[in-house]
Amino acid sequence: MSLGEKLRSGLASFGGILLVGLISSHFITGPGLPLMVASMGASAVLLFAASHSPLAQPWPLIGGNILSAIVGVACSRVLHDPVLASAVAVSLSIIVMHLTHSLHPPGGAVSLIPVLGGESIQALGFHFVLLPVALNVLVIFAGAMIINNLLPGRRYPSRPLKKRDDVHKHDDPKAMDRLGVTSDDLRNALKDFNAYLDVSEEDLSKVYKMAGMHSYQRKMGVINCADIMSRDLVTVEYGTELEEAWAQLRFHKIKVLPVVDRAHRVVGIVTLVDFLKRANLKTYETFEDKLIKFIKRTPGMASDKPEVVGQIMATPVFTANQDMHIVELVPLLSEKGLHHIPIVDAEKRLVGMVTQSDLIAALYAGAVAKSE
Repeated sequence: MSLGEKLRSGLASFGGILLVGLISSHFITGPGLPLMVASMGASAVLLFAASHSPLAQPWPLIGGNILSAIVGVACSRVLHDPVLASAVAVSLSIIVMHLTHSLHPPGGAVSLIPVLGGESIQALGFHFVLLPVALNVLVIFAGAMIINNLLPGRRYPSRPLKKRDDVHKHDDPKAMDRLGVTSDDLRNALKDFNAYLDVSEEDLSKVYKMAGMHSYQRKMGVINCADIMSRDLVTVEYGTELEEAWAQLRFHKIKVLPVVDRAHRVVGIVTLVDFLKRANLKTYETFEDKLIKFIKRTPGMASDKPEVVGQIMATPVFTANQDMHIVELVPLLSEKGLHHIPIVDAEKRLVGMVTQSDLIAALYAGAVAKSE
């Protein structure tokens, strides 16, 4: 974790705990207030410093705290020995959280608050579950949703692994999941492990794939995008007329044209599919006539259809740096439905293009060279 990420985690937790403390102070006085804020502090560590953890997800956060609060209030009313009540409250809260799949370690602290928090908390009875526990949980949850999704590189809550290929709209596993360890293999291994692991299935899958990529890089040696990319590129600009762009695609027998600005930075990409989609080719009837009409320039100043490349290009564009190892292109070309990756230099200027064919050839050549 970078220093910036550590600082962001600390600042985010500051805001969350400040709100929790202000809310709790309106409902609790005496020794119960530090206990309440302390338990939410433990939740803040998970939410803002380990937001990918299964323990930090919405249901464990909400269910774990609220169910543990109910257990704690019940124990404080039934058992009058605080030592015995504390032990029973924590043990029961753990069992309840396990049974409801809402394991959240700060829940154990929440279950102790009604037992040890003094008269001000015990006087609230089961109202303690709603105010302040439920309210504090909702406040810190809202803060986690906002802050974690605004910070770069974060996403909260974590999402389960998808089995369906959303790019090509079919139920086959993604290309990288068809060989080696699959999502089902990970799920079965976690079941066989028969112990709680503080790592989500999604993160475990990512770590496994990243480890595989590092292993491949180590075995292949250094082969960068600059080593395999095409350099003699045909490009167009935003204002290039459709007729000219179509002619370039046909003349060079290519399927894609990068769209660049005057500094040669990529601002979009236009493919054969972009032409066909915009030409309203829903049926094969008059296919050629519709396409010709769409491509040809409309005489005069007014037009009811796109006339230049910038009006039909796809944007934003996935690009790769020329110093990137080619193994890092595999997820882009296999899972995101891309067939061409524009390659840029340190100043984001277009310097080449890598296609699926280029990558396959390079991976094959690297494997052959390694076996010799």
